[in-house]
Amino acid sequence: MLQDSLAQLLQRWQAGDLAADRLEHELRSALAMTTSTLDVRVDLDRQRRCGFPEVVYAPGKTVDTIRSVFREQFLAGQNSLATRMTPDQAAAVQAEFPTSVFNPVARTIVQINQTSPPNGRVIVVSAGTSDRPIAEEALETVRWMNCQAELILDVGVAGPQRLLAQTDRLATADAVVVVAGMEGALPSVVAGWVAVPVIAVPTSVGYGAHLGGFAPLLGMLTSCAANVAVVNIDAGFKGGYLAGLIARQTRRPTACLAEGS
Repeated sequence: MLQDSLAQLLQRWQAGDLAADRLEHELRSALAMTTSTLDVRVDLDRQRRCGFPEVVYAPGKTVDTIRSVFREQFLAGQNSLATRMTPDQAAAVQAEFPTSVFNPVARTIVQINQTSPPNGRVIVVSAGTSDRPIAEEALETVRWMNCQAELILDVGVAGPQRLLAQTDRLATADAVVVVAGMEGALPSVVAGWVAVPVIAVPTSVGYGAHLGGFAPLLGMLTSCAANVAVVNIDAGFKGGYLAGLIARQTRRPTACLAEGS
């Protein structure tokens, strides 16, 4: 909902120019707002319903379509995120939105139109350097969700001492995202060191019997660690999004207790 539209409605109601039942109708219509632009219908009500705005999946979309979504979200005061962007798409978006930030490794672009204090903390862990693009996609998603985020790279199970050196940092997280290919063992190992949910993201990194990510996917699904949940192959965005939601909900009671003490 546009802030000026809400203010105008409330001013009309306060002045007696708008009946209460009509105000309710207008508010419901505004809250359910969907804007049609080119070949996409922008769900501007999603932030109210789900906590965060609609995210653009860039493959298959024209530059004009992506920019039109960013434009509508900018007018509504909502932050924008697009995933799986090509450098050409990103350059075209940045031409209109020069403050947007493109991460070429993550293939994401973020435009921040409203800011607020960070809430929650997520640590993203990658098993190997080859998993980094998916790990960075998760990282950028978490940051777009206004959580504190940190990336720990290359701590796979082939060198277990590397993970042990990071346990103090892992202990500060409200949720952890673990990105791994090959046999996908790392999430179970990480989960044994933390008291928070671990979101496991299998990647398509690996040799033949790895089957393009199915081997780590099945391994993660059959993990004996009780705090592991699994998303789809190469789904860095989904892993980051779920971790961000968990982290924000986890921190909320703590803040309330601090305020009331």
